[in-house]
Amino acid sequence: MKEDLSKTKKPSLKKLLVYMRPFLPALIASVVLAVYSASVTIAGPKRIEAITNTIMAGVVSGIDISRITQIAMILGALFISGSLCSYICHFILATVTQRVCYGLRADISSKINKLPLKYFDKESHGNVLSRVTNDIDNIGQALNQGVGMMVISFTLFVGAIIMMLITSPLLAVIAISTSLFGFAVMFLIITKSQKYFRAQQSALGEVNGHVEEIYSGSSTIKIYGAQDKAREKFTLANKKLWKSGWKAQFFSGMMMPVMGFIGNLGYVAVCVAGAILASSSNPAIKIEFGTIVAFLLYIRFFTQPLTQFAQGAQMLQSASASSERVFGFLKEEEMESETHKTETLAPESVKGFVEFSNVSFGYVENKPVIENLSFKATPGQKIAIVGQTGAGKTTIVNLLMRFYEVLSGEILIDGLPISSLKRETVHSLFCMVLQDSWLFEGTVKENVAYANKEATDEEIKNACKTAGVHRFIKTLSGGYNTMLTENTALSAGQKQLLTIARAILTDAPMLILDEATSSVDTRTEILVQTAMDKLTAGRTSFIIAHRLSTIKNADIILVLHNGGVAESGSHQELIKKNGFYSELYNSQFNI
Repeated sequence: MKEDLSKTKKPSLKKLLVYMRPFLPALIASVVLAVYSASVTIAGPKRIEAITNTIMAGVVSGIDISRITQIAMILGALFISGSLCSYICHFILATVTQRVCYGLRADISSKINKLPLKYFDKESHGNVLSRVTNDIDNIGQALNQGVGMMVISFTLFVGAIIMMLITSPLLAVIAISTSLFGFAVMFLIITKSQKYFRAQQSALGEVNGHVEEIYSGSSTIKIYGAQDKAREKFTLANKKLWKSGWKAQFFSGMMMPVMGFIGNLGYVAVCVAGAILASSSNPAIKIEFGTIVAFLLYIRFFTQPLTQFAQGAQMLQSASASSERVFGFLKEEEMESETHKTETLAPESVKGFVEFSNVSFGYVENKPVIENLSFKATPGQKIAIVGQTGAGKTTIVNLLMRFYEVLSGEILIDGLPISSLKRETVHSLFCMVLQDSWLFEGTVKENVAYANKEATDEEIKNACKTAGVHRFIKTLSGGYNTMLTENTALSAGQKQLLTIARAILTDAPMLILDEATSSVDTRTEILVQTAMDKLTAGRTSFIIAHRLSTIKNADIILVLHNGGVAESGSHQELIKKNGFYSELYNSQFNI
């Protein structure tokens, strides 16, 4: 599992086999058990032939019951042992399969945390979710059923050929020649259907991505009356899935009737040829009636494995398509490893000096969002960042938190470049309150203490009192132990105050407020603003706001325009300049 799968260009199934290497002993054991189980099945017709011939020989002189009983007991013992081995085989495969799926999910979960944000900018959440659920489940099902089926089928197929040749070479040639057509059909179906299985998994990811997007934005869709457009897009994606899925399943479904026809053709050929040979007076080719009975069973063991082998191949093809998507995700470019970085900044020792020195950055090559941006923040200052949409306000936060890396220039904290620090160290220096107040399913206490698991109940309560949300929490049925779910009736302001309490409890030396009051009403904004004033006290704070009335008390206001700082100063200073900020501020009251 530790092999770097991203550096190999092996087909996806081979990558999967490499991934399963730790379970190789268990897989070998399951294969041995499967081979034994199939061999026991192959040995059955020979014993049935002996029983048939014994009965036929005793029709006139008397049937040897003891001989038949002896053969039947041996046959029963073989079948019981074969069934037991088959059970153990499938138990091992099920165990290995679930462990492989567990490992794949764990690796994907770990991979998600190593991927840069730019990956999620281009990939839908639903498509990523589809790789974790549908694709890995598909791999698990194929490994659990397909591997055992193919091993048993191959053993039955080879064993049937050997036993037919031993029993009657002439009948074997007749039976095999009638089934050659089945090989050609199976090969043709397998080669043609692979692309449809690949397309099916890809289309399934698109459908999941669209459904996730529509579900999360259902209110907006209804508000703008875009149900028809959303339905049309879903219909197109669903038709794409239907077409690829129909073709994949059609080719898969062809196996059973085609191989059934080949099997019936083999039965007819053996019955006709066997009757001729049984009635022949030539001792060189004459056969007994029991041989015909055995051959009819061998024909079944010869043709049925072809069907099962083809179905197993189809399952592995489907697993191959899913593996391509899973391993394609696992080989996505990760954020640079930082194990070599030794510089550190302890949150309790950070003063709060922040400097942007000639920083340039763009999300798309040759399309910079900010260019040669420079400014300084001293400890305890409130730095407000304003500007038109697309001016780069949130980009500054993304760079400051090292969600993205600067193209040129440097960002320094207490004189130390953040590029020399590990990302986790940089993140520990900030607490954040974002526009979207994220709460997870859990108690109020667990949500507030999300970033500080060691916090005591008293510390949690004090943080909520500071944020002004303690009184509201006490009105809930369970107080701080109230379970928050999607159906819990919380207003946008109440959710935001809980996230502010979370930030207060984090107690990081610096603070980022990104549009923290944009989704609340004016009355609630006053409560949120009061809580934020308490939160920013003594901390170097970066405040992004569209409502300029909320940043009047900022020490420095940076006005971004055309990728740089157009103006800077306090609110009063910028109003007196009667420049870009003054125009922006007054426009909010002249609408």
